[in-house]
Amino acid sequence: MMELVKKEIHMNQMKGKIVTQMTLDEDFNVPDTKPDVSRIILSQGDVVLEAVKQAEEKVTVKGKLQFELLYGTEEENGRLQNYMGAVPFDELVNYPGLQAGDHVQVKWDIEDMTISIINSRKLRINAIITLELRGESVYEQEAAREVSAGEEIKSRTKELEVVQLKVQRKDTYRVKEEIEIPGTKPNIDHLLWRGLKMRNVECRPGDGKLEIRGELILFVIYAGEEDHIPMQWMEKSIPFQGEVEVAECSASMISATSVGLIHKEIEAKPDYDGENRVLSVDAALELDLKLYEEERIQILNDLYSPVKEIVPKFGTANFESLLVKNAAKCKIADKIELSPSDKILQICHSSGSVKIDRVAVAENGLQVEGALSVTILYMSPDDTEPMRSLTGAVPFSHMVEADDINEDCIYEMTPGIEQLSTVMMGNDEVEVRATISLDTLVLSKVEEPMIVSAEELPLQEETMEAMPGIVGYIVKKGDTLWDVAKKFYTTEEAVVKANGLSTKELKPGQRILLVKKAEQL
Repeated sequence: MMELVKKEIHMNQMKGKIVTQMTLDEDFNVPDTKPDVSRIILSQGDVVLEAVKQAEEKVTVKGKLQFELLYGTEEENGRLQNYMGAVPFDELVNYPGLQAGDHVQVKWDIEDMTISIINSRKLRINAIITLELRGESVYEQEAAREVSAGEEIKSRTKELEVVQLKVQRKDTYRVKEEIEIPGTKPNIDHLLWRGLKMRNVECRPGDGKLEIRGELILFVIYAGEEDHIPMQWMEKSIPFQGEVEVAECSASMISATSVGLIHKEIEAKPDYDGENRVLSVDAALELDLKLYEEERIQILNDLYSPVKEIVPKFGTANFESLLVKNAAKCKIADKIELSPSDKILQICHSSGSVKIDRVAVAENGLQVEGALSVTILYMSPDDTEPMRSLTGAVPFSHMVEADDINEDCIYEMTPGIEQLSTVMMGNDEVEVRATISLDTLVLSKVEEPMIVSAEELPLQEETMEAMPGIVGYIVKKGDTLWDVAKKFYTTEEAVVKANGLSTKELKPGQRILLVKKAEQL
């Protein structure tokens, strides 16, 4: 009696990528407690995703665009002021093929954000935000791995090298640090600008944990306690290293975890002497965990009997196999030309963000085109506007190596900045040097036929009688010994023995004798 030995197989199916853009446009009144706005010096924005709700073929993304700006006033002391606000959004995205139980990963990018002055008491925020949604279906399917029967049932199995998604969820990691300002700087009256960026973030799987390390680049501008003290600024690197508990994790897994800075608190606080000389930093990093594991699995992909009629029912196994995990680095060195109005006495701070414009599958790799957007804050010789900023873009092109890649492959790419420096080169240009990381995971799709069930029937006498007992056969291109034996109701072993073959490999044009199994019984 034939019996199929089955096992539940964990399978993933990518639902494709949906990219949509939304436009935000809103006016804000400057609070009465703040002075009039004369000019905008610096601005920054971040998207906070508050909820992602999915239904059949639809996803609702709710969140807000948080922004902060540093502005100049017409006051005689030239003091700067800051303003913070948020623009809420609630976006419905159509996602054909998405089912309610699928997992959806959402990534965002601020394509453009402009803060303009309507009048001295009113500001307008215009922003274009890109949302990238990736859906994935994870399910268990029962598949036959082998057949339990006597010698009269012949079976063929296939081993596959696949990667299976083992962990997919969100977690958080907190970084807390207290930094004392240098003794050469005055006490802090109030903070005017709070900048915090991530660099060199790396996630490495361990046994029962995910190790994370990197650095936060802190940049603050503050006003001193006395009016005659000019505004101050300070930059500090905050390295961090720790771990997040993940019970299912093992050191052999492959991480495709993305990390985002979702919350930051930067406040001035007193030191032991009661003077405001300490910066308290509290940051929350959100980890979108995706951990894969490579496995060898066996599936039953064919069976027959030379003395019975076997009717198998086939299904399709959908897997991904690891093609490449590439931590590519792209070095940039270029110059930004200054306009006649940009007179730089000293560069205070520079920050950047990576914009990927296009990723195309090329021969043995992914061709990446994009730009490094750079913002430079500097001191100006103009006493009425002592601090200014300028922005520029440095284009880049890089090939991420991935042998044997094709259009059907699935890839995930996380860009980042590892190093960034800006240096004055004469009076009319700034040199930008940077190292961009393109952390890339490429998976190839595996679709294999597999047997999910089989029916065993008596062999029809008419079928056997219609076939000759001995057949002379000329091997055709593409023939395998398995296929020939199955077609003529014999076995591979019988063909090898009858023809005195030393190998199971057949060559086109080869002549062999085939003896029907029933004739041998």
